[in-house]
Amino acid sequence: QVQLVESGGGLVQAGDSLRLSCAASGLTFGLYTMGWYRQAPGKERELVANIGSGGSTDYADSVKGRFTISRDNAKNTVYLQMNSLKPEDTAVYYCNARRWGGVLETYWGQGTQVTVSS
Repeated sequence: QVQLVESGGGLVQAGDSLRLSCAASGLTFGLYTMGWYRQAPGKERELVANIGSGGSTDYADSVKGRFTISRDNAKNTVYLQMNSLKPEDTAVYYCNARRWGGVLETYWGQGTQVTVSS
């Protein structure tokens, strides 16, 4: 059974930093592309950042230069370092694991709330 468990969310002020973690179990972590998505109230879920199995990364334009995604395959964990947070970063942040092996496998965590006050 695959589980993705996020942690590290909270309430911060604009300009502060947070680091989110997502611990994965029940899958061969190193084979999966890991991503962070977020969903603000009344908005659709959007991609924040991805990191491939080989370590390649990509980011939403809105977070480039402020957020950094990384992974530790030995710990089955993906991180999202968020710096210079803005009120518009307020959302529930979800961890995602996906792999194409003939069919698309995709898994989601339960989400962690990030609230940035101005």
